Amino acid sequence: MTTAAERGSAPAAVRPDGTPVHATLILAIICVSYFMVILDNSIVFTGLPQIRSDMGFSETGLSWITNAYVLVFGGLLLLGARAGDLFGHRRVFLFSLVVFSLTSLLVGAAQTQWWLIGARALQGVGAAVLAPSALSLLTRTFAEGRARDRAMAAYSAVAGLGAALGLVVGGLVADLVSWRAGFFLNVPVGVGMLALAPRFLPETERRPGRFDIAGAVLATLGSTALVLGIVDAADVGWTAPLTLGPLVAGAVMLGLFVRVERRAAQPIVPLRLFAARERSGAYVTRMLYMGAMMGFFFFTAQFVQSVYHWTPLQAGLAFLPMTLANFALAVQVPRLLERAARPLVLLTGIVLTTVGMAWLSRLDLHTPYLTGVALPMVVIGAGQGLTLAPLTSSGVDGVAPADAGAGSGLVNTVHQIGSALSLSVLTAVAASVSTGHAATDIAARSGTALTGSAVLLALAVVTVLTLIVPARATHDERSL
Repeated sequence: MTTAAERGSAPAAVRPDGTPVHATLILAIICVSYFMVILDNSIVFTGLPQIRSDMGFSETGLSWITNAYVLVFGGLLLLGARAGDLFGHRRVFLFSLVVFSLTSLLVGAAQTQWWLIGARALQGVGAAVLAPSALSLLTRTFAEGRARDRAMAAYSAVAGLGAALGLVVGGLVADLVSWRAGFFLNVPVGVGMLALAPRFLPETERRPGRFDIAGAVLATLGSTALVLGIVDAADVGWTAPLTLGPLVAGAVMLGLFVRVERRAAQPIVPLRLFAARERSGAYVTRMLYMGAMMGFFFFTAQFVQSVYHWTPLQAGLAFLPMTLANFALAVQVPRLLERAARPLVLLTGIVLTTVGMAWLSRLDLHTPYLTGVALPMVVIGAGQGLTLAPLTSSGVDGVAPADAGAGSGLVNTVHQIGSALSLSVLTAVAASVSTGHAATDIAARSGTALTGSAVLLALAVVTVLTLIVPARATHDERSL
């Protein structure tokens, strides 16, 4: 049991359904903080051409601005989740807000390539602690059922909207001020959340234990080595020692990671989390889905600026059709889940995203914006709005309270690692396309990469049909 001191001024009163009286405010604090993290996944995209010009990045080097963030984010998420279990999720949540806000200042002030990439990596440390703590606080505040479905829908809508609005905000500040200004915006938001969180967020029970440092190091270094090998393949080829060395090292370290987790007394990833077929299917689906979406944001943002010669602001506004469709469907998910089975809503969302991505992948130098970009974005946005909430619920449902931090961390980990690995693959494949003309190269590479995203989404559809749908059907039969 937590003590009064551990609870601080968190509200003790609850409603008849078991949720705190201040549940709406708690949800708002969690969602705004998580929104800040997700925003920084995409806010940089519309500023990439500016950054490349200012700092002299190569095409593959440019991808490290994103990969440095998402790799550290994903690699340390499990450790961040464990920290919440050991020290209390509210306390760790507050610490992460401080780290994330300060490192955002460092990113905005970067003067060299190594400084920018290094600061993005440090920013990923803050995000790795914040994201699982936010999700754990949400799952502990809202019990399984209608209350959690509605809360999860809001949380997932933030994930989708944060990614889309990041492009708009990034474009706006890059056009009017500088690409740096978007990162400075995190500071006042972080300060505001730091003022509210201690007063309203409940503290969770602190559990005795220790960190699985070996597991965290192997997971982070293994995934980083894989990404490094894939990125190098774009420059030196898939059979070169610079490619094969990191790929082999990454595979070995990830194999050792599994072995360590099997023997660890307190593993960073309890392998029992994979015992449920639905959860395992949700992890694989999330990796494929978010990898496809990361490629979509990365290449489409560059396409509209390089081919249409739009400003960063215009490029950000180009994603509004997706943002609006995403929001319109995301807010309807709780009602849809009351009328239809979760796997059906999830499957519909991923199929829609796949159709929209296949349509968008037909990009070339003469593609009109309205029919070739905007309309496919509407379909993609509608699909994402339907997908994220049920996919997140499938990844955390049924997790024991003792594994709440690890379960939340694993959902976020596969999200980020899937994004980094897939972006590296898509960048390597796209880099192999060359026509000798800058704008034509961007168009051809974007089309190739988005075709790869469509393939990843098709694999996600297969995963849902073979793992999640049968598992949920069996679960529903046992509940009758």
